[in-house]
Parts: sequence; structure tokens; C-alpha cells
Amino acid sequence: MKTAKKILKPIVIILLVLCVLFCFLVAPRGLGKTDMTKFHGVYAHRGYFDNGNGVPENSLAAFDAAMKKGFGIELDLQITKDGKVVVFHDADLERMCGVQGKVWEYTQEELLEMKLLDTDYTIPSLEEVLALVDDKVPLLVEYKMDKVDTTVCQQGNAILQEYDGDYMVQAFDPRALLWYKKNAPEVARGLLCQEYWNDESYAGKPLYLVLTYMVENVAVRPDFISYKHTDNDNISLKVCRLLGADTACWTLRSDEDYLAVQDEFDIYIFDSFDIGEFVHTMPEL
Repeated sequence: MKTAKKILKPIVIILLVLCVLFCFLVAPRGLGKTDMTKFHGVYAHRGYFDNGNGVPENSLAAFDAAMKKGFGIELDLQITKDGKVVVFHDADLERMCGVQGKVWEYTQEELLEMKLLDTDYTIPSLEEVLALVDDKVPLLVEYKMDKVDTTVCQQGNAILQEYDGDYMVQAFDPRALLWYKKNAPEVARGLLCQEYWNDESYAGKPLYLVLTYMVENVAVRPDFISYKHTDNDNISLKVCRLLGADTACWTLRSDEDYLAVQDEFDIYIFDSFDIGEFVHTMPEL
């Protein structure tokens, strides 16, 4: 019996140390954490769009439709060849504009000549979107880092700093969050994540194991975690919740998606169905 206790004691100590270390690595922001309460609610992914019926994603029409419904707005930022910030999701222009090439290979003037899904709408600038929204609903701003260049963070932040409305930022790439941590720590920042190893595109790659369990949090210390809704059982996500992180889920696309995670997140990002049948609109609207 004494021998068993002697063996178990160091094992228990080692396990406790590893647990503490793991919690330290994945912990969200502690000191200076932004009060996220005003951001809780539902967000229309790329606006309240309908790509098949003349309301393209990330268009002024989609953002206007979201506001009329009382939804917060999730949108995507990219940088142009001439250093302007535009609102567009894909790295490639083919799907939405029928044009070959990347967003950053064109100037803003050239992009304005392109139409979104053969409608009259063009790729909007960040300034245009902010003027339209005008603090009517909160914004969830995602920095796209397909081109690894934090210039988009620098330029986007300069514009957002002049905006009087409520917004928070998020990114899959921790480099964008590191930029915000260093240069604009007062802005609520969120890490976008998923269980990459469940995706055959990433499975088996050590980097994506690290990203799956959000070990990069030790450097970026996010205010909130935005996790894929089907991966709600991720252990790191649960630890972050226990340690005070607000949480968002992406992207709900059906009644069943929402009902599966109802009341488990603070922020719900959705498209392709009317989530308004289930939830209230944003607070104080």
C-alpha cells in the first residue's frame, strides 16, 4: 500500500502541474478584459444576405437588411493593391464577381468596376459600411489574412478608431490579434477557431493541433473565443469559458444548428435561415 502511494503521489503532482500549465497556455485575457455584455446577441454572417435573390453577401444591401431585422453584423476586411480597406470574404474574386485574381491584386478603383453576383452592388469600402451602419447595431469585424500582411489591421484600425459605434474584431490568424494586442489593446479581440484535426485538410499537421487547442492564446490573450458550432465539446473552449472568456459560435445555417447549441454561447453568428424566429434581436435596439 505504501509503495502504491509513493508511486501515485508524483503522478498526481505531475498531472496537476500539467493541468495548470494547460490552463495557463489557453487562458483568455484577464487584466483589462473588455466587458462584452453589450455585444451579446445574434449576428448576421456577411450581413442578412440572399445570394440567389439580389442581396449579395457583404453588400450594403445585406447590411441594411440585417439592421432592419435588428441583427448585429459580421463582416470581413481585406486590403487592396493600393492599401484601401474593403469588405469582402474570399481571397479570390471568381465566386462573387466572376473575375480571376485576388482582392489584393487590384486597386480599389478597379474593384469598384466589378459587380457582386451580377447585381448593381459593388464591393464596399469599410468607410461606406460604417457610414451606413452609423452605430445602429454592433459590428463583428473579421480580418482576413489569406495574404499574410498586417497592413490590413493597421489600415482597418485607423478607420475604425474614427467610428463612434460599437465593434469588436476577430481573426483565425493569431498575427492579427497580436497586432491588436500591441497597438489597440482597448479593442475587444476574439480568436476564431475550430477542431482542425477533424478536417482532413488539416489532420495530422502539428501546427493545426496547436491551433485546435488554442495554445496560441498564451500570446494573444483574446477577450472572446469564436468556435465552430459543431465543435462545442472542445476541451480548450470549455476551459476558456471557465476562465471567463465570452464565446461565439459560427456559423449556424439551420433551425437544427441553433437548437443544438441554444443557450451555450454568448454570441451566435448565422446565415441562410431566419434565426429571428428563435431569439431576440440585439440588446437595447
